[in-house]
Amino acid sequence: MTPPTALAGRGTPRRTAPAVPVAHAPVVHPPVAPAPVVRRPVAALPPAVQGGALVLAAMLLVALNLRVAITSLGPLLNEVRTGLPLSGLQAGVVTTLPALAFAAVGATTPWLVRRVSPPRLLVASMGALAIGQLLRVTTGTGWLFVLTSALALAGIAVANVLLPTLVRQYFPHRVGLVTGAYMMSLTIGAAVAAGAAVPIAHAAGTWRVGLGFWALVAAAAAVIWLPIAWRARQRSSAAHEPATHEPAARTAIRAGRTRLGWLMAGFFGAQSFAAYAQMGWLAQLFRDSGFSPGSAGLLLAGVTAVSVPIALVMPTLATRLTSLRPLVLGTALASALSYAGLLWLPYEGALVWMVLLALGQGTFPMALAMIGLRARTNAGVVSLSAFAQSVGYLIAALGPLSIGLLYTRTGGWALPIGLLFVALLVQTGTGWAISRPRWIEDEAGQPDRA
Repeated sequence: MTPPTALAGRGTPRRTAPAVPVAHAPVVHPPVAPAPVVRRPVAALPPAVQGGALVLAAMLLVALNLRVAITSLGPLLNEVRTGLPLSGLQAGVVTTLPALAFAAVGATTPWLVRRVSPPRLLVASMGALAIGQLLRVTTGTGWLFVLTSALALAGIAVANVLLPTLVRQYFPHRVGLVTGAYMMSLTIGAAVAAGAAVPIAHAAGTWRVGLGFWALVAAAAAVIWLPIAWRARQRSSAAHEPATHEPAARTAIRAGRTRLGWLMAGFFGAQSFAAYAQMGWLAQLFRDSGFSPGSAGLLLAGVTAVSVPIALVMPTLATRLTSLRPLVLGTALASALSYAGLLWLPYEGALVWMVLLALGQGTFPMALAMIGLRARTNAGVVSLSAFAQSVGYLIAALGPLSIGLLYTRTGGWALPIGLLFVALLVQTGTGWAISRPRWIEDEAGQPDRA
């Protein structure tokens, strides 16, 4: 007789007829193989583990690109108008295009993120920025210059929305620090491009090089993100998970149907309205106050320079405070004092007003940090970021236009500064309302799946 059948299969005994052992011989059962360990697919490491020096450097390089296509054009606009040529209408469209592109294209980013992972989408956005900047300096007609500029700005618009999401995804425990770092990089990039565009153009003998040079920086950002996007795709494929690292990322959260979404859009829009108005008209105000054109330009550049450390510190403070009301009130007070000073003592206290304006503009990095703080999931961050920025930049586009109209009609600065005070009231009211912890998923009726 044969010995009893061993445990069959994967540790499950099979019933057999009893066997009769040989007399005086012990029954020897074959060794039972241990049940194999069933291993589940290894999930992708959490984004906090994946975030490292390469990802941080890649984020800072992207941020460096987010304003250079805009600020490099201003100093060379006269040369561009003469060289193409650009009509007055086309020049006006080009200068208004950034805010409009940020509003229109930024609104489509949540739809794109539900289909393409954020790292891959960021590669595409930097590619669009590089190609758009390159094409616009090779064209010979005004409207093609406008269209290729729109392509470049579309890349920036997508990256504007993605960066807060990627900061939250890769550095969830250092949101404030990393947000401050990339805001500082953005500010430095804007200032360097504004200051270096003319010298580069003069050295090359053409404005086309002065504008086209910055396509290299965008291309470098796309290249450095390629391995990051590839690794994210490989991890997601191995884990059989969406490339977003989060199942909820494909669930639509409609920030426009929530009170928090509109409050955030109002806060972002009001501060952007004032910031764009200041960028467009502050130098003219200083010139009207008695400063030379060169000195007025230096004062405007000084606002940007003082904003650099503020951009680094403000998001960190925002993430460490239980309530953001002290920051909301502090920045509002600085802006109010600067507006009053510019109205009554613009020449005597110019340096003081410059510093106070920079402190007031700390609301921009604070607003970006608040987007990450008011959502629990990546999908929530994307939705809130897209809605707040798209509506906010649409409001911002009205800033230079409305201030210019009031200044042209009245010939003075009382009404334009009065309008800035109105925007400041909106900014303070909406900022006060969203300064206490609350989350977009709760108002949108979405479960917390982070």
